[in-house]
Amino acid sequence: MKDFAECIAFLGQWGLFQQVVFFLLCASIMPNGFGAFTLVFLNDAPSHHCFIPDVNLTEEWQENIIPSKVVDGKREQSSCSRYRLDVVQNLSAQGFLPGRDVNLTELQQEGCVDGWSYSKDIYQSTIVSEFDLVCSEQWKQPFTSTVFFIGVLFGSFFSGQLSDRFGRKPVLFATMAVQTFFTFIQVFSVSWTMFTVLLFFNGLGQMSNFVGALVLGAETFTGNVRVLYSSLGTCLGFALGYMLLPLFAYFLRDWKSLLLVMSVPCLAYIPFWWFIPESPRWLLSQGRVEEAEAIVRKAAKWNKVQAPSVIFQGHSETKPGPKERASVLDLLRISHIRVMTLSLCFVSFTMTFGYYGLSFNTSRLHTNPYISCFFSAAVEVPAYISSWLALLYLPRRISVISTLLLGAVPLYFIQLVPPGHSNLSLALEMFGKYAITTGSSLMFAYIAELYPTVLRNTATGTCTTASRLGSCLAPILVELGTYFKFLPYITLGTMAIVAAFTALFLPESFGLPLPETMQQIHRRKRLKCPCLSGKETPKTAVFLDGPL
Repeated sequence: MKDFAECIAFLGQWGLFQQVVFFLLCASIMPNGFGAFTLVFLNDAPSHHCFIPDVNLTEEWQENIIPSKVVDGKREQSSCSRYRLDVVQNLSAQGFLPGRDVNLTELQQEGCVDGWSYSKDIYQSTIVSEFDLVCSEQWKQPFTSTVFFIGVLFGSFFSGQLSDRFGRKPVLFATMAVQTFFTFIQVFSVSWTMFTVLLFFNGLGQMSNFVGALVLGAETFTGNVRVLYSSLGTCLGFALGYMLLPLFAYFLRDWKSLLLVMSVPCLAYIPFWWFIPESPRWLLSQGRVEEAEAIVRKAAKWNKVQAPSVIFQGHSETKPGPKERASVLDLLRISHIRVMTLSLCFVSFTMTFGYYGLSFNTSRLHTNPYISCFFSAAVEVPAYISSWLALLYLPRRISVISTLLLGAVPLYFIQLVPPGHSNLSLALEMFGKYAITTGSSLMFAYIAELYPTVLRNTATGTCTTASRLGSCLAPILVELGTYFKFLPYITLGTMAIVAAFTALFLPESFGLPLPETMQQIHRRKRLKCPCLSGKETPKTAVFLDGPL
C-alpha cells in the first residue's frame, strides 16, 4: 500500500490548491493573535485617584486633598485614599491652609467612598475604569486574564478529542464561531461578572481553532510545504494579528470599540467553508476513502493535473478496527508513549508559561503600552523565521533544548543590570522572549510529527491543554512581580533549565515521515533519525508521508 505522500505526489507540493488552502488557513489564525493579548489593553489600569465631589473647597485644599508620597524619586498621588472630606471642608471653611496651618500627615484618611477619577491620557475606558477594578478589587485584574486562559485550557482539551472524532474542518469553524460570537456579546456586559463569564466562553474558541488549523494544514500539505506551514505560516498569521492589535487599540481608545473590531470583521471568514477542505488523512483514518479521493480530485482540477483512476489504492472503504480507534488514554497506557507525552506536556507548559509571562510583562517596560505591545509582537517575526529554519535543517530535540537554554540565560542576567540601564534590561528580556517564542513555535510542529493520525489532534490538544496551565498562571506571576521585581525572571529561567533537561527524554522526528497508525509509533521507538546516524530508515517502518 502506497503512503499518503506517494498517493498524492501527482498534485505537486505547491499548486493552486495548496496555495489557496495555505493562505486561507493562515488568515483564519489572525484573530487568535489579535485576541490573545487584547486584555493587555482591556484590562489595563489607567492612572486614577479618589473622586472628589463638587463641594466648597479652596483651591489649595482641592490640590492637596489627595495624599501623596515619593516613589522612585517622583511624587505620586494615592490611588486608594483621600483625606476625610468632612474634616477638610471644616478646615477650608475656617481658612486654614494645608502644609502651613495644618500638618497633612496628621489628618485622618478614608477610602474612595465616592468612586474614582480615571485619567484619559492613554485610554478613554477599559474594563478596569468601567467596573472599578482597583484598590480592594485589584485582584480581579489578573483573575480576569486567568479566567480567559482557563477557557482556552478547556477548549484546547475538548476540541482536540472532538476533532479526532468528528473531523478537523467542522471543529475548526465551530471554534471560530464561538470566539467571534462571545467576543461580540462581551460588548454588552453590564458587570465584571458578566464580562468574565463571557470571556471564559470566548477562551474556549481562542486557541482551539489555532490547533485545528495547524493540524488540518499539517495533514493536508506534504514535504517542505508542511514544515513551512506548521512553523512559519501559522505563526506569522498569529504574529500579524498580534501586531495589528496595538494599531487598532491606539485609534480605538475604549474597550467596547476594540471588541467590536475584533468580532464583526470575522464574519468575512464564513466563505472560507467552501474553500478549506476536510483533512484527507483524517478521512482515510476513518475509512472514508471516497470522500478523501473527491477532495484530491478537486485539488487536481485546481492544479490542472490529471488524477489517476484509483488514488488511494489498498485503502478499504471500511471503518478502522478497534486498535485504530485511539483515545486520550492511549497517551498514558503504554510506557514509552506515556514518558513522551508527559515530557512534551511539561516542556509545552514551560514554553507557554514563559511566552505569556514575558509578553504580559514586556507591555509594562515602556511608558506607552502601544509601543511596548508592538515591540513584543515584532520580536516574534524573527523568532518564527528562526523556528522555520530550525525545522528545515536541525534536529527537533536539539532545537528545543537550545531555545530553552538561550531563553533562560538572559533572564538570569537581567538581575545583574545596574539601575538606570532600562534599555539593556529591555534588550535582554526581548532576547529571552525571542528564544522562548522560537521554541514555542517548534513545539507545535514537533508534537504533530510524533503522533499518528488517529491520535494526532488528541495529543496536540492534550499537550496544548497542559501548556495552557502556564498561560493561566502567567498573569498571576506578572502581578507578583510588582512586589519582587525579579521573581518572574528567576521563576521562568529556572523552569526553562529544568524543561531543557526533560527534553532529553523526547524522541527525534527529524527526517522521519508522519506516522499513521499506533503500530508505527511502536516501531518508531526503536528507530534512530537517519539524518543523524547516516543510516536509512528500516523498511519495516511504513509511514504515510515522505521525508521533510
